[in-house]
Amino acid sequence: MIYIIRHGKTELNKAKVLQGRSNFPLNEEGVRQAEEAAACLGDVTFAHVYSSPLIRAVQTAEIIAPQIRPVIDERLIEMDYGPYEGTDLTHLSPELLTFFSDFINNPAPEGMEQLSSVIGRAGAFLEDIRKLRGNILISTHAIVMKGLLEYLTPESQGRYWSKYIGNCAIYIATNADGQMGVPHELSKL
Repeated sequence: MIYIIRHGKTELNKAKVLQGRSNFPLNEEGVRQAEEAAACLGDVTFAHVYSSPLIRAVQTAEIIAPQIRPVIDERLIEMDYGPYEGTDLTHLSPELLTFFSDFINNPAPEGMEQLSSVIGRAGAFLEDIRKLRGNILISTHAIVMKGLLEYLTPESQGRYWSKYIGNCAIYIATNADGQMGVPHELSKL
């Protein structure tokens, strides 16, 4: 099985700031969320653990699977928000409002990574791990997680882009004989 998790909460998440590639650690609530996710996964033993290079994702992976050092993969890093990183999410610029209101039909504003790029790198990562055996944990970020889900569900027609994915949300998909299944969300923590 493949287990995809969004990292736990950080102070920038709490402050409603577009965090992007800023490298902030988990806050107390984020640590607690990761511990709850670990408890939710119970007896799952991971053969492979992958993480974004950002500390919040690494910490989440280490809390969930302390017995395995996560393999850092740059393709799992959050979307590059370019000049919009650090934006107050409660006071968005018109171009960000347009983009966030309809990800499918509105390209990312100039200077931001495009969603097609996110899906491309997420898909390349999944293709590289396709033949692995055993349970796989992937610790990443909301937009990259959506890219992974879109890649695994081509018929979704972009429905994951507008779906809210909370901190430490977990999706699972089968992975057997090189065939990956359609992901589904584990019950809310």
